[in-house]
Amino acid sequence: MIGDVLTSSILFEALRKEFPTAELHYMISEHTFPVVQNNPNIDKFIFAKKEQRLRKLIKSTKNANYHAVIDVYSNLRTALLTGLSGAKYRIAYNKKYTRPLCTHVFSRDIEPETIAGAAIEKRLRLLSPLSSDIPQEIKPKIYLEAEEIENAGKRLESEGIHFSGNLYMISALGSSSGKTYPLKHLAKLLDKIVRKTKGNLLFNYIPSQKKEIEKLYDFCKPATREKICLNIYGKNLREFLALTYHCDALIGNEGGAVNMAKALNIPTFAIFSPPINKENWNMYEDGESNISVHLKDYRPEQFQGKKYKDLTKTVDSLYKLFKPSLILPKLEYFLNANSK
Repeated sequence: MIGDVLTSSILFEALRKEFPTAELHYMISEHTFPVVQNNPNIDKFIFAKKEQRLRKLIKSTKNANYHAVIDVYSNLRTALLTGLSGAKYRIAYNKKYTRPLCTHVFSRDIEPETIAGAAIEKRLRLLSPLSSDIPQEIKPKIYLEAEEIENAGKRLESEGIHFSGNLYMISALGSSSGKTYPLKHLAKLLDKIVRKTKGNLLFNYIPSQKKEIEKLYDFCKPATREKICLNIYGKNLREFLALTYHCDALIGNEGGAVNMAKALNIPTFAIFSPPINKENWNMYEDGESNISVHLKDYRPEQFQGKKYKDLTKTVDSLYKLFKPSLILPKLEYFLNANSK
C-alpha cells in the first residue's frame, strides 16, 4: 500500500541520523516508488515483485550480508525473507510465524503518546533494538523537485485556476467501495465547500474511474459543477503530488492521498470508513490543519462489541447512517481555518 510505504519511510530518517554512514536499502513494490522518490536518506531501492520466487529473493537478501532487516509488513512471505536473511538483527511485528524466525518482535497494539499517532510510533519502536536514541515521532516527507512544482502550477494557470482563490483536492474514491463515502453524501459536502469558499475543486482519480467521478459530478448542484475541474488530474502519482502541493487542502476519503497530503504539509479533512480504526491512522491530527471524522464519533453504539470483520459485513448500512449533516459542522470549522 502506498500509504504504508510512505509512512514507513520515516525509519530511514531516524536511521540516517543515528547511523550517518550506514548503507540503507528499502524493499518495496515498484508502484509505490513515487512517494519515496528523491528521499535523501535511502541509498538503494529494491523492487520486489509478487511473481518473484521467494527462494531467489531470500538468497539475494542473504548475499547482501545485512546487519539488520526490519520487516514492517510482517506477513508470512516477508517473515521468511527476514528470518532467513542471516542478519544479526531480524525485527518484525509479533505474530506466531515471526516469533521463531526473528530476534525481536513487537506488538502492533499500542496507545500513542504523541500527536503523531500509533502508525508512526509503532514503526519507530521497531528500531529500538538498534539504538536507545530513536525519536518517538517523525513526520513522513515527500520530496518534490522544483520543476515538478513549477509545471503543475503552470498547468493550473493554463486552465484558468488563479492562486488568489481557494483550491481543494478532493479524494473522492477510496481504495475500494468499502472505503468510499457514498457519492450522494459526498456531493452535499462539495456543495457546502463551494458555497462557503467559492473555491475550485480538483478530483484525485485515474481514467478508469471516470464514470464514478462523473456520477459524483452529476449529484452536485449546478453552482458546484461550475467549480469542478474534471479535466485536471494527475496522470501519474508524481503529477498528483505536484498538483496537491498547490492546493489549500485535501478533503475526502481517508487513505493514501490523505497521508501524502500530510507529508506535503497540506491541511487535510479525512472521512474514515466505518470498519477502520481511526486511532491507528489519524496521524498528526491537531483539530485545525488536520481533522478527521468517523461514524463512531457520532454513533458509538453501532460499534460496541463488534470486530473489524463484523463491521465490514455491514459497511453499506453504516455509511447510510454517516449522513452529511453529522460531518458538516466539523467541515465548516475546517474550512474557516484553512481557506483564504
